[in-house]
Formats: sequence, C-alpha cells, structure tokens
Amino acid sequence: MDLTLTLEKPEKPLQLFGTTDSNLRMTGEFWGVHVSAGDGRLRLSGNEKSVSQAAALVESMQNYLRKHEHIDKKDMLRLINETAVNKGLNEGDKISVYIHGRFIEARSAGQKQYIEAMEKTDMVFCAGPAGTGKTYLAVAMAVSMLKKNCIRRIILARPAVEAGEKLGFLPGDMQAKVNPYLRPLFDALGDMMEYSQIKQFVHNDVIEVVPLAFMRGRTLNDAVVILDEAQNTTVGQMLMFLTRMGHDSKMIITGDDSQTDLADDRQSGLNDAIIRLKGIKGISFVRLKEVDIVRHRLVQSIVRAYDRSQE
Repeated sequence: MDLTLTLEKPEKPLQLFGTTDSNLRMTGEFWGVHVSAGDGRLRLSGNEKSVSQAAALVESMQNYLRKHEHIDKKDMLRLINETAVNKGLNEGDKISVYIHGRFIEARSAGQKQYIEAMEKTDMVFCAGPAGTGKTYLAVAMAVSMLKKNCIRRIILARPAVEAGEKLGFLPGDMQAKVNPYLRPLFDALGDMMEYSQIKQFVHNDVIEVVPLAFMRGRTLNDAVVILDEAQNTTVGQMLMFLTRMGHDSKMIITGDDSQTDLADDRQSGLNDAIIRLKGIKGISFVRLKEVDIVRHRLVQSIVRAYDRSQE
C-alpha cells in the first residue's frame, strides 16, 4: 500500500524530519515501512496496517509541532509509544478489575507487549526500571483472572531484603517487620478492589501476600503467583520459587535487574534466570525501558541521569 501525506509546514522540514532525517528513519524502522519525502509531501509504502500506523504517527508529530519548536529523540519515542497503544489497543488489552467501571490498560508499547505475554504464557519474566508498571500490571492481571474465575487464589511474594536498613531493628513481631516490604503490593490491590473486599479475600486466603521465605515446600495450584523485586533473590531462592508452580497456575516474576540489594556481591536470581531459561517454550521475557515509565515525568529524567552516571 502507498499513501501520500501533505505536510503542514513544508517550508520547515527539519522540524518534522529531524537532524539527518532521524525522525523519518525511526518512523520507518518502527513500523516497517518505507518513508520518502519530496515537494512538501511524505510517501509511506508497506502493508496496510503498518502504513496506517505510520500515518497516525506523522499526524501526531505534526500536531506536536503546532505547540513546540522541534521533535527530539525523547519526544519521538513517546509519540511512537502513544501511537502504538492508540492504534493497537483492543478490548483484549484492557484488564477488568473489581472496582466497577475501572479498567487497567497499557500506556506504552512495552506495557502492551507485557500484557500480551501474561495472557499467552504461564510464566513471564518482566525486567525494567522503576515506574514502568511491572508490579502494577501483574497484580491487575491476577485480579482480573480471579474476577473471571480463571483461578482460585492470588499469591504475592517479595524477598525481605533490606535496602540499606536492618529488618531486625524494626519494631513489632515478624508480621509487623515484613509489612513494610509488602506494602507496595497492597497499594496496587487498593487501586483495583474495595478495602473490605481485600480484607475478606486475605482473611479467606484467596489473596495471600507473603515474604518469599514463606514459599518453601509449597505447591501452588489454580493460582496466579507473583514474585516482585525478584532482583533481590539469590539463585537458590529463584529456583525454589519457580518450582512451586502447580497445575493451572501462572507465574509472573518482576524486578529491576539494574538495582540489586544483595550483600556480598551474590548473583541475582533474576539475572541468572533470564539467561538460564532463555529458549524454553512457554516462558516469556519482557524488557520494559525508560520510555515505558508511567510515573511522574521526573522519574524518567532521574532514571536517565543515574544511567548516565554509571556509563
């Protein structure tokens, strides 16, 4: 299919095309289309769906230039992600949760890939920086499957590894000590269920939020089992967790493999598993990137600054 688009500002092609046509190259490479320019027009060539998506991106680029002077690489990545989601999203990409009228949906191309992987495979590893929705989307998928009666239980686990603090100095009994580590999982649940429902499910063991150490010796059937902060597992702990998988269950393992709080330079179980299990049928690996960060806009800048300092 060939499609010719007329440019809004043909006298200023550099704003749209980018330095050395970098924006056009990104458009063509991402959608798999051939892009050529001339006489104030863009010509897109490729299959119908790809051309349609590339045309939507060009429209978004031109809309962006109505309010801004130029489009840099960061802007292009964001516009590409927005176009990928808006053009590719269907009902299957929306995750229905318990709160009436609330749907959790992908907000970037990487998140869309993550949701598809969780739907299609029984074991998913998702690695990426803070703020990309790794845990949030995993919990949403588990809640949705519980709502649809596809599973009977949700088990949420985290390793109780201190990020510079000592667990033993926290006040209270063991449950009180581990609660701060499990709080982010409850926060995610709170966005998807009423508090009374969470309390009831926890009381009836329909939802279980536990430290990783409490998983040893168990077999988990008919459940979605999520391991959060998996970069802080040892190789042995990861093996223990993965072998808890029972019939009709799904496991989702999330973590930021660039941040490990393990002592004594021990190897991260997440990093080891990603390498060791590659190629096994039925296991998906998803890597979310800086561009998939959906928290406050400053989070993306902070992650980028720390990445530069480590180069």
